[in-house]
Amino acid sequence: MSHGALLPAFEACFDAAPTHVSRAPGRVNLIGEHTDYNGLPVFPMALQREVRIALRPRSDGMVVLRNTNPRFSPVEFEIGPAIPPGPPGTWGNYARAPANELARRYAIWRGFDGVVSSDLPDASGLSSSSALVNAVGLALAHINQVPVDVRAFAALMADAEQYVGTRGGGMDQAISLGARDRCAAKITFDPVRLRHVNVPDDWCVVIADTGVRAEKSGAARNTYNLRRKECEEAFRIVSGHVATARITDKLLTRWPDLVAAIDADTLVAIGEEVLDAKLLRRFRHVVREADRVETAIDRMYAADTTGFGALMDASHASLRSDFLVSSAELDELVAIAREGGAAGARLTGAGFGGCIVALADRWTVGSVLETLVAEYYECRNITDRIDDRLFVAVPSRGASYDPLR
Repeated sequence: MSHGALLPAFEACFDAAPTHVSRAPGRVNLIGEHTDYNGLPVFPMALQREVRIALRPRSDGMVVLRNTNPRFSPVEFEIGPAIPPGPPGTWGNYARAPANELARRYAIWRGFDGVVSSDLPDASGLSSSSALVNAVGLALAHINQVPVDVRAFAALMADAEQYVGTRGGGMDQAISLGARDRCAAKITFDPVRLRHVNVPDDWCVVIADTGVRAEKSGAARNTYNLRRKECEEAFRIVSGHVATARITDKLLTRWPDLVAAIDADTLVAIGEEVLDAKLLRRFRHVVREADRVETAIDRMYAADTTGFGALMDASHASLRSDFLVSSAELDELVAIAREGGAAGARLTGAGFGGCIVALADRWTVGSVLETLVAEYYECRNITDRIDDRLFVAVPSRGASYDPLR
């Protein structure tokens, strides 16, 4: 929904004109999956699709939200240091999350009336939930005169989203807040840092939605949280072995310390010695995926479509076989994209459903799109709103809070 349609929707709901729009884009992660919550780098870019909130500040502590999508019920809550959550999995918890964290840390007290609109498909692995967290958080910060430094605020919003019960990392919040036009970004953590990399002009990043919902706040949450726990356990065992065997004299208390001190091949060999089969698979994925991020950035600088695509393929194979977060539909879309001429393809986001990302160029993108339509969507009789399910991503700027004139 454009500003032009969103503003009348606000006036119809609240019988007044909005004063500001708070917006935050979704993202597609090009490579580096399930590494951010281990403190390891990721390489996403923000999308041209976003969450927007037309709003008007209030003089009390109420937050009153309506959504232009009729599937989402109205949300109202009062700001306080311990805001009780709504039912698990409901969209309102992603609005309560930043309010709860900002109230706890900064004692904010003013709320707002708002109408939320989004052209991001929800539960698709494109971070619609974190975009909502960021958009609400930005609005509350500005209304309550809380300083907004992008990197610090991204870490704050990542902490805030823990409210919903998913133990995620900080990638989604950081790229949604800090992205630049025409760029992807290497994101590192503790503290958050973004290194922007221009996406080559003739690269085409294709996003295709399986149509299977991937709700990290719903059924997939326990599996997602389990993966994080398994990674923590694998790190504890390997780092303990490294210390007792005196493989290095450095103190390795975090994943980034481990991968910086010991090369990937040696780490995997150590894992094979000390980990059981399940933890080895999780450990191997994280170590290799972190290595792929660094190589992928070099391939983008070199405008090497083939090399970048091969890393995407390897990432998907690892997510499918070692991390066990793919699905039959994701695997099928990846295979179809490759058949259509993509240089590489992989699931994006947490997995369990949602979207794939495929890399093409201006000469092959038409074939990739046509093959995906013919061999996936038409075969399933999915003919409505194809443009919402299948599109070429545009590397876009990060979130903003803007006055309406």
